[in-house]
Amino acid sequence: MKTTWAHFLRPALAALLALTLSGCGTTPPSPGPATEVAIAADPGTFSYSNKWRIEVSESARSDGEIVFQVTPRQGESQLVTVPIKSRFGENRVAREIRDAFRDQLDRDQYSIERDDGEDVLVQKRLGEADFALNVISSTVRAVRIRVQKE
Repeated sequence: MKTTWAHFLRPALAALLALTLSGCGTTPPSPGPATEVAIAADPGTFSYSNKWRIEVSESARSDGEIVFQVTPRQGESQLVTVPIKSRFGENRVAREIRDAFRDQLDRDQYSIERDDGEDVLVQKRLGEADFALNVISSTVRAVRIRVQKE
């Protein structure tokens, strides 16, 4: 059997690509069966916090929507759907996320604001329950979303 350089390079390039992409945010899955699974997930598997940061990277290269799930501890999950237009920059995507959260969540329970232009902070109000925040799906090409506890 003849061994070629491609035989050695292919696995190395795949590993390099995986390492490169792992450090630069995440691309949410497309909607579909994963959406129903996430919504029906056991609340005991969620990670809860009083404050979350949504980091947005890259400009949108297609129209679409990003779907988030907000689940208060011992509360009912709620989906937040964010419509995005092609060519929105990361700051505009963050603004759309902020506005959608403000429009679709109870303002008496959550404080939502932008930070550094491309980030969105979602925080519970005093006396409210900690909550889980997850990205369920995205049909927007190129935009990367990373959700972190603050």
